[in-house]
Amino acid sequence: MAYRVKIPFFKSAPFIRLLLPLIFGILLQWHNQFTGTFITILTACNIVALLLFALLPLSVRYSMQSIQGIFIFLLLFATGMLVTFLKDTRHREDWYGHHVQKGDYIVGTINEPLTEKSKTYKAEILVNTVLHGDSVSACSGKMLVYFSKDSMAEQLHYGDVLLLHKDVQPIKNSGNPGAFDYEKYAAMQQLFHNVFLKNNDYVVLNEHHANLFKQFIFTARASILKQLQTHISGHKDELGIAEALLIGYTNDLDKDLVQAYSNTGVVHIIAISGMHLGLIYVLLVWLLARIPIVRKSSWAQLILILASLWLFALLTGASASVLRSAVMFTCISLGKILTKQSSIYNSLAASAFVLLCYNPYFLWDVGFQLSYLAVAGIVIFQKPVYRWLYFKNKWVDKIWQLSSVTLAAQVLTLPVCLYYFHQFPVLFLITNLIAVPLSTIILFAEIALVAVGWMPFLGHYLGMLCGWLVMGMNKIITGFNNLSFSVWDRIPATMLTTYLLYTVIIGTGFWLLQKNKRGLLIALTALLVFVGSQSYYKWQSYRQQKIIVYNVPRQQAVDFVNGRQYSFLGDSILLADAMLQNFHLKPGRIALQVRQRIDISSIAMAQPPFYQFGNSRVVILDQPIAFEIPKQKIPVDLIIISKNSHVKIDELAQVFTCRQLIADASNSLWKIEQWKKDCEQLHLHLHSVPENGAFITDL
Repeated sequence: MAYRVKIPFFKSAPFIRLLLPLIFGILLQWHNQFTGTFITILTACNIVALLLFALLPLSVRYSMQSIQGIFIFLLLFATGMLVTFLKDTRHREDWYGHHVQKGDYIVGTINEPLTEKSKTYKAEILVNTVLHGDSVSACSGKMLVYFSKDSMAEQLHYGDVLLLHKDVQPIKNSGNPGAFDYEKYAAMQQLFHNVFLKNNDYVVLNEHHANLFKQFIFTARASILKQLQTHISGHKDELGIAEALLIGYTNDLDKDLVQAYSNTGVVHIIAISGMHLGLIYVLLVWLLARIPIVRKSSWAQLILILASLWLFALLTGASASVLRSAVMFTCISLGKILTKQSSIYNSLAASAFVLLCYNPYFLWDVGFQLSYLAVAGIVIFQKPVYRWLYFKNKWVDKIWQLSSVTLAAQVLTLPVCLYYFHQFPVLFLITNLIAVPLSTIILFAEIALVAVGWMPFLGHYLGMLCGWLVMGMNKIITGFNNLSFSVWDRIPATMLTTYLLYTVIIGTGFWLLQKNKRGLLIALTALLVFVGSQSYYKWQSYRQQKIIVYNVPRQQAVDFVNGRQYSFLGDSILLADAMLQNFHLKPGRIALQVRQRIDISSIAMAQPPFYQFGNSRVVILDQPIAFEIPKQKIPVDLIIISKNSHVKIDELAQVFTCRQLIADASNSLWKIEQWKKDCEQLHLHLHSVPENGAFITDL
């Protein structure tokens, strides 16, 4: 009689035990920045300990397995610290940041094709040399460069070598409450400085340094884009979605349309992810099984499949989610040919381990997090969800099967989505049922278009078909987005509430799937703490009074916050342009849980330029004004200077008693520098919003 042996979970998925200490090491190194010497000693000590342990008698090693496990854990922990340290270019002696000074010349190579922005061209350059007086320092590192559109930037290409003569600036956050941490994001890409260049700030040298493989990738990408642009006629929206869907090119995307896709829960369709690679994998397997020469050799199929998958991953920009999928499909393909099938959990953990060793900063990548959470959710919850309902009809059952996948993927991604995006797409189930199959058809049609686009007849009609399909999908998505209940917006979320939600989900999962009552107890406790914390945050929001001077480039933007209401004073473009408002102002209002905009007169005594808000007196100077010097100075709490107002600090000091002046982002930097010098002479403090970030004060 055969007995079934139940293999413990961590035995069937050993890479999970290897992945966890690696992640802990990465996190510790990022937050504490240990020296290379300390990490090297820690790593060496663990290696020596394991070697000495291997010399012990077998019986001793067997009885002390737990000690060996501790050494392996510490070695992987040190490995996480080491790869994080080595990935950080600031630890290299030749990093340009250690050498460059004001007035220096920099020689750098353009590392990618230029990206067109509204007012500039953007590119990443690799620094080769720093010229300081008569000395020349060979350097390394990357920086962001913005070229003005009145320059000759259109003639620049990947591999061109430039001589720059402009002081570089460190990348900084806006400081706006709740804003995206761009400084941290750029640091994860090993970008720490940027520079804005005009015609006379750089010279193109008579050199060209290009990697042949990267040049091939950029050329192939440009060729594919040209095919799409030639054959997909019509509105720009169709072309933009087609480009994003096929190779992840997002420069032609309409921002409002992207927001519609996000609001309806199908933005993953136009953000190249594992779904795209999975569809291409299925297509390749189907095609190669029908080619007589190839189908007889499993190794030939393997090589062609892997080469195609990795080429596609590189063509789309090699995002973390795509690399995750490429690594997993590589493992699956190798497993099939070796007739070995491993646990899906082990494959997930192994791919994450490999990717984090390659780039530990993937750990903070939103795409990386969502990709793994979605796959884990599908693996854990899809079958239990599918078993909730039974349908005899084959097509209804197929629809429910697709729905169960969508629901399962949502379970573990929900807390992260709430934390980063503060919204929940109410209609995600319906829109995914429509958009996923339709986008699959579009993707295959675009692949066919690229393959046969050189034939005028076929290219023309395939292009028309792609355009019609994309237009239909856009109309469906925008139609759902126009429904008033399509999205639950402005959801406040913090790191604490995110952890609590995961505790609720994991505890409930153990209770339902493993019949573990302790899981239910943990879930209910976490839910109680979650409700309590949300209630506390809400209670705090009703008691708050703040003045916020936002950091919005070249714009005036001030919020007076009273409880859950606010009044806005600033440029009208910030009210008319939804994208500007969503990027700069909306995150702070969500974080503070303010909902209702009211007129300034409802919460403050206003007689411009004077405002009495609570116990604070505020003066906003945004136009020329002449003050008579009073017999007794006027006491005020804040003076906000905007729009390069023609004011003199010494005259203000004669009229007002105020130690806190704020120069907002609508002022020119040279003007702010003048005011700062004047303030230093008068022992006054000036907060420069463009340099120091948004100004926030609690009343």
